[in-house]
Amino acid sequence: MRISSDQDVCTGAGQCVLTEPGVFAQDARGVVELRTDRAEGELMPKVRQAVFICPSGALSVEED
Repeated sequence: MRISSDQDVCTGAGQCVLTEPGVFAQDARGVVELRTDRAEGELMPKVRQAVFICPSGALSVEED
């Protein structure tokens, strides 16, 4: 799956980082950064969960 983030929409809640710190990080302002734009295997459910709980809707996934 391909992961996308919209840094202009991100509010810095950090729920994505708490859900899957191997994929999501935050910059000094608290804005989401992607450690990778792809997820496979065991990461997929956690990435989907992070997208679902993101309060600003800044995250999205596209299935392969």
